[in-house]
Amino acid sequence: MFRFKKKLFMYATLLLMISLLAGCASGGSAETTNTASQATSGNTSSGESDTTSNTTDDQTRVIKHAMGETTITGTPQKIVTLFQGANDVVVALGVKPTGVVESWVQQPVYEYLRADLDGVPQVGQEPQPNMEEINKLKPDLIIATKIRHEDIYDQLSQIAPTVVTETLFDWKETVKLAGEAMNKVEQSDKLLAGWDTRVADFKEKMGDRLPIEATITNFRADQVRIFYMGYAGKILKELGFTRPAGHDEDTWGVELTSKESIPDMNADLIFNFNSGTETEAIQKNYEDWTSSPLWKNLDAVKNNQLVQVDEVAWNMAGGYTSANMMLDDLYEYFKLN
Repeated sequence: MFRFKKKLFMYATLLLMISLLAGCASGGSAETTNTASQATSGNTSSGESDTTSNTTDDQTRVIKHAMGETTITGTPQKIVTLFQGANDVVVALGVKPTGVVESWVQQPVYEYLRADLDGVPQVGQEPQPNMEEINKLKPDLIIATKIRHEDIYDQLSQIAPTVVTETLFDWKETVKLAGEAMNKVEQSDKLLAGWDTRVADFKEKMGDRLPIEATITNFRADQVRIFYMGYAGKILKELGFTRPAGHDEDTWGVELTSKESIPDMNADLIFNFNSGTETEAIQKNYEDWTSSPLWKNLDAVKNNQLVQVDEVAWNMAGGYTSANMMLDDLYEYFKLN
């Protein structure tokens, strides 16, 4: 009997020890779980940020644009851009487009964008994008502009959500619309704020040299233009330049029909760029016009204030990065660096 009681006692003791060990193990797991929870709660902002980000990525947004409203869900990953300014801006927002249109000069894309657009498929020309090629890329966002793509907007919208800028060369509009559509408003706001800082710095360094009356001229193979308030004109106005009487109309500019119109170019400073790929014909036209006594009598020409500028930065590209390239030119010309 004693032996039986002793064995029973030993079994009971053993069971008690097993129970205690199981309790300790359970307590250990609970402690580990608590520690993990504490680590997560200590990282609450990160965890909440991730959740918020995921929620944002799944959110449906209605984007208002020149052709109406477009519904976009989350953050588009495959973006096709159908004008030069959009090519520029999407890259500036840190995204490599899925497809782009061919550039006007320096084909297939402008030199300053070649590294960023390396390997990106072409989807035709800006005025006539290739619908079949766009469709093959299966984009989840298309960025277009009204003057080029109004007539094909419905077709584009059948391929992917499409947003459209009102103006072709209003680069700030492109930045804002792209930021909204791409779910990158914070980044687009930073780009615009950075630009504002540079503009303020330029004006401060220029001081009482501003305002300066300036004209933008442009020679092509078959025509001569004065640009008013197009891409470069708006930028110059923002920087504190003025324009001759009649040059501040809210339009891109005017095409001159004869050399008798040369006096309309008169200003204290002339920024000129020659455009196109027909180099010899362009140069011949330029020399023909600038050999005129009327040209030589312009104030800027007489005072050696004729500045030759880059056609891509000053007109063809029409984006955020090119706007900064144009501003770089002005810093250099006025020796502000």
